[in-house]
Amino acid sequence: MTPCRSISLSVALLTRNRPGSLERAIASLRAQDEQPFEVVVSDDSDDEFVSEIEAIAQKFGCRYVRGLRRGLYANRNFAALNCAGTHIRTMDDDHILPNGHLEQCLAAVREDPAAIWTTGERGFLNGKSVGIAKTASQLGPAGVGEAIVRQDDNWGIADGSTIYPRQIYDRGFRIVEDFGFGSPYLEFGAFLYSHGWKCRCIPQAFVEHYAISLGKPDLLSLRFASICFNLYFQPSRTRLIKHFLPTQEAGQNYGSHLRWLIVDGELVDKIGSQAICESTASIFRDA
Repeated sequence: MTPCRSISLSVALLTRNRPGSLERAIASLRAQDEQPFEVVVSDDSDDEFVSEIEAIAQKFGCRYVRGLRRGLYANRNFAALNCAGTHIRTMDDDHILPNGHLEQCLAAVREDPAAIWTTGERGFLNGKSVGIAKTASQLGPAGVGEAIVRQDDNWGIADGSTIYPRQIYDRGFRIVEDFGFGSPYLEFGAFLYSHGWKCRCIPQAFVEHYAISLGKPDLLSLRFASICFNLYFQPSRTRLIKHFLPTQEAGQNYGSHLRWLIVDGELVDKIGSQAICESTASIFRDA
């Protein structure tokens, strides 16, 4: 097993309360012919699992850090910020890397180090195959993932299987942490694309995702992502009205979308969160 010297790939591996699954994931990683520069295990586990998970990380030569226990996306950001490589590959503890997977990833990064690279996924539920996603998904107007059309120029993100240039985090870009599991990672892809980073798909590269249950997305995160898409990314008053129904929640809990108005640390329009939320709500009153 030989580490790559030209590109220093860090693997930011998230785990929570699943030591058996984590050990299986790291074992598949360490079985790869090409090894990453480092593996950082960011542990959001309850206290009862901590010592066992830390021991597993040390057993496989990984660097162990305690997560912030503020949710999935806070841990995703935290893990990335603890990486030292030129590129950061996300990974989850319920993933297995097939033989040759890291070789495919590193070859892609060497080809285009400035791109964000994503893989497909083979899904398993309780050990049974449930299908294949040949590529990641990209944010659509409804706030959920849609099929990627241009594999070499898109804004798709695979939440637990994406390679980011470290420069993204060095410049202060982060996944929004305000929501539970859902669409923040998809919004992140569109947000980065709007700032000049294109995403590309690694051909024929897959992870195996072994789930024991299907998580329900945070519906507020879907609405947030829909606002960002229809208000900023590809503005459309008609789609905004269609996908963001005027309920009592309209204009509330979505202040994070203000970041689309910030350039070089300054708010482009000198308006506060309340003002933009009231503006959004007025769209529905005037419709």
